[in-house]
Amino acid sequence: MNKKFDRIAGIAFLLVGILFLVESQKISESAYGSSVGPKIFPMWLGILLIALSIRLIYETFKYKSEESKKEQLQYKKFLIIFVSAVLYAFFLEKIGYVVSTFLFLLIAFQTMERGKIIYSVIISAFFSFGVYYFFSELLGGSLPGFPLL
Repeated sequence: MNKKFDRIAGIAFLLVGILFLVESQKISESAYGSSVGPKIFPMWLGILLIALSIRLIYETFKYKSEESKKEQLQYKKFLIIFVSAVLYAFFLEKIGYVVSTFLFLLIAFQTMERGKIIYSVIISAFFSFGVYYFFSELLGGSLPGFPLL
């Protein structure tokens, strides 16, 4: 790991976590008198992000001395995942959450580690269907469904 990069990332994520926490307090309470309102999720997300960033910053102080060994940057993998993320956002409404998430995860997993296609398909399918079911059915939220043919 790169000590300098991890410190900068830890500080950046700490600031984003504080921003989440502060901005979540501006969200109005639930109109139905429920103790769990719309600001609970972003508030806890901010708290979790703050805690993990503090941990990352703390861990950078325990790193061994940096070696001068340079890692080769993997521009091709970055570009493939970046383009697939842009296409994911573009096609989300058109082809639905489940299909677009499945394809994005499959491309990302195969880009990061070639082979193991069966594992990539299983994890991508489980995650996309699982999140869709959990969010839409159990929590009553709405995500773009399956494409209408």
